[in-house]
Amino acid sequence: MKRTHHCNELRPSHAGETATLCGWVHSRRDLGGVIFIDIRDREGRTQTVFDPSDLAPELFALAGSLRSECVVSVTGKVRARPAGTNNPKIATGEVEIHASSLVVLNYAEVLPFPVDDPETAAKVNEELRLQYRYLDLRRPEMARNLRVRSKAATATRVFLDEQGFLEIETPTLFKSTPEGAREFVVPSRLHPGQFYALPQSPQQFKQILMVAGVERYFQLARCYRDEDLRADRQPEFTQVDIEMSFIEREDLYSLVEGLLKRVWSTALGMDIPTPFPRISFQEALNRFGIDKPDTRFGMELVDLTEDFRASAFKVFSGTIAQGGVVKAINAKGMAGATQGQIETMTDYAKSFGARGLAFIKVEKGEWKSPIVKFFGDVEKEALRSKLGIEEGDLILFAADQWLNACEILGKIRLYCADILKSQGKLVIPPNRFNFLWVVNFPLLSFDKEQNRWYSSHHPFTAPVDDDIPLLTTDPKQVRGQHYDVVVNGVELGGGSIRIHQPDMQKMIFEQILQIPSDLVKARFGYMLEAFRFGCPPHGGIALGFDRLVAILCGTTSIRDVIAFPKTAKGTCLMTDSPASLEPKQLRDLHLECRVPQKD
Repeated sequence: MKRTHHCNELRPSHAGETATLCGWVHSRRDLGGVIFIDIRDREGRTQTVFDPSDLAPELFALAGSLRSECVVSVTGKVRARPAGTNNPKIATGEVEIHASSLVVLNYAEVLPFPVDDPETAAKVNEELRLQYRYLDLRRPEMARNLRVRSKAATATRVFLDEQGFLEIETPTLFKSTPEGAREFVVPSRLHPGQFYALPQSPQQFKQILMVAGVERYFQLARCYRDEDLRADRQPEFTQVDIEMSFIEREDLYSLVEGLLKRVWSTALGMDIPTPFPRISFQEALNRFGIDKPDTRFGMELVDLTEDFRASAFKVFSGTIAQGGVVKAINAKGMAGATQGQIETMTDYAKSFGARGLAFIKVEKGEWKSPIVKFFGDVEKEALRSKLGIEEGDLILFAADQWLNACEILGKIRLYCADILKSQGKLVIPPNRFNFLWVVNFPLLSFDKEQNRWYSSHHPFTAPVDDDIPLLTTDPKQVRGQHYDVVVNGVELGGGSIRIHQPDMQKMIFEQILQIPSDLVKARFGYMLEAFRFGCPPHGGIALGFDRLVAILCGTTSIRDVIAFPKTAKGTCLMTDSPASLEPKQLRDLHLECRVPQKD
């Protein structure tokens, strides 16, 4: 049974050799009394030929009884395929094995969905694919994704090892820090009424490692968040977690650019240019309406505030008088937008608190819109020159406070791009990767409902040195030493230079974030104490590894690059988890379950 080659190995140079392949029956074809069976393993597939003139009847009958996905071992002579029968779609397409032996290692029942036809398999309901994930993973597309993931992980480890990093595992049983995302908690049997929490990230441990003198740490860390799921989120996920001592932001930028360059080269054979462009948070919002901009296409936001400050159109001039702005985008070629598409964009605007959406359609030489009658010649000329208006364009406006106006048009910009791509009017090459850094985020954001400041990133982020005096006088203007690395509109990861002075960290906790001192001591006391024993300046980043691999594989869902993901409801359909516990298990954990009754 021992195989001599894998199913993607044989070439014309092997002709005349005897080979044994082991794998799954990918397909079987009966042609003119001869049976052709493609054998597949994780490397690829090879055609085998069963000729009744050369085989015992029972062996030929056995070959004819096989169905897809039976596990077999085939031995025979390698030979070149007859002229005109080569298959250029597979690497072994110039050869075949003339079978002399067949061993059935295991039979397969009829599959719930096919794995040998990519088009058919792609149409299978995702829940069915997740229920039979072991079959789904046999598909070449999914096997490729796992291979890319493995290559990316190996490249990450090799690169960071070359840079002097130590791979260190941090605990997955931690303590609850409820000011972040919702956590998964684990009851303690030995300490009744007390609980561990699964970590949302190794943030505090990796900073403690810097205090310990590790200097350069990394980990492919498993993290957990009990929150609503989307295509790019799972309750458990992996991140490339990095922390370094004695650095500034420039050191981190250089390191991550080198890492991503290595990963793209290893996984895709591509050389991505470095250094990456850098734009500030404010510039990203001003130009693209989002802090993770997709720069592969234009349609940038244009500021028209000064042009409409004295406009007869009171919606615009009134907003400006109240400290707001007027911005617009030109969705070229979208003048024919349907009523449904306009309504969708209007709903986006309303979701940010706007009353509606102003727009102009440029059709047959006319500007079609009820607002045009309020515009003077100077205003129209400003629109023409700043937006480059031409026949077939759709001009979309947002008049609101700065952040709202940017975010409204940012969401509409992406929606328009999707429409234009579906119509073939916007073509983006699949192998184009536009990387950039977004920097100088605000350190703090204000929660009107709770009437207090909260951390835009996390409470361990250091403020820009020049802005420290503003912490107690004008917190809104304080910039954080936070940075995000973005590619094609996806945030690959974020990090920051950390606060390393205990007094500064305590002040941020208590005076700025208004966390009571007793809670600070209970949740972070050990960390503040550690800082008092000589904490070096340090910073780091966490890259979403699942998201990174999804980009490498060209898929929008991280479920496609995780071996055993959860559904959008956080369940595993294959193992039927989560599941209830036996009464004895609950007693041992000192727990009593009270499940709400369904109406």
